[in-house]
Amino acid sequence: MNFRTFAAFVGPSVFMMLLFIAYPLISVFMQSFYITQPIYETVEIETCTPGFLTQTCITEQVSQPKLDEHGEIITQTEYVGLQSYRNVLEPERAWRAISNGEWNVLSTINFWKALRFTLTFTLITLPLVIGCGLGISVLINNAARAIRGPVIFVSLLPFIITPVIGVLSINWLFRGDGILTAMLETWLNRDIALFAQAWTIEILMMVYRVWHVAPFAAIVFYAGLQTVNQDSLESAVIDGATRWQRMKYIVIPHLMPLIIFVSMIHLMDSYRVFEEIVGFSSQGYVISLQWLTYDFLVPDQAGNRSISRASASAMLTMIGVVILLIFPLRRTWRDHKGGH
Repeated sequence: MNFRTFAAFVGPSVFMMLLFIAYPLISVFMQSFYITQPIYETVEIETCTPGFLTQTCITEQVSQPKLDEHGEIITQTEYVGLQSYRNVLEPERAWRAISNGEWNVLSTINFWKALRFTLTFTLITLPLVIGCGLGISVLINNAARAIRGPVIFVSLLPFIITPVIGVLSINWLFRGDGILTAMLETWLNRDIALFAQAWTIEILMMVYRVWHVAPFAAIVFYAGLQTVNQDSLESAVIDGATRWQRMKYIVIPHLMPLIIFVSMIHLMDSYRVFEEIVGFSSQGYVISLQWLTYDFLVPDQAGNRSISRASASAMLTMIGVVILLIFPLRRTWRDHKGGH
């Protein structure tokens, strides 16, 4: 394939990646070093009480945003360096809390609170998704051919459901007088409030994420099971290997590239957890890094948004994703070099 033909195939994809990935990323990175604020001016405002003979007027000075000739607020952009990152991380306060062992103080800093939940959520759900996905794929593979289609369809239903709808469904089932909450209260003969404390909310979030993502892993693993060397499995059966031994020494090593692939997808997706926070309305107890970035962009009472802090939070989130991907990427590169 000559260069012109190669460029014709690759060029549109490269252009779209530069336009919709590289450019926004560079823009967010640059915005994290600048703060844009309205310019305020002090004006005198006279307020008078009702009445004529007894009317009293008071003149006071009030600060208000300066407007241009079109009535728009005039803003100024100032380079602040790493100050936005310091405002998000609060390193002095965080280090003081760590040095004194005051972990409850560290949990009051939004970034560290969000980081703790995000890492917990990601690292706990990862092995559960891999394990459940592998179990479902084996179940599908061993199902009779006549019912294999319906089994695949039923297994895929959780993944097909829109994430926000799925989260709200779990929310309604367990919140207050939800069906499952009522059943648990009847069974345990006690009142249950699953949304009144952080740890129960976190468990429900993790259960939902595993329920939603495991079917995707199952379909990927099921496709991989179709390429397992049947001669090796038959030889293992003849040699007396148990089902677990065949799974451990033949099937799982064969599926390892797919396991790494699913792990990478899950790490990137779970570290940006957002739908669960919104669907479970858990902001009062649990927040994530992605939700923290969104919260910085919500206008305050004056209509201002912390774009610089949001950009810093987004960049820190991206750095976290890159760190988590180092191990699976190294494993993939090592396997690639070994294959050559």
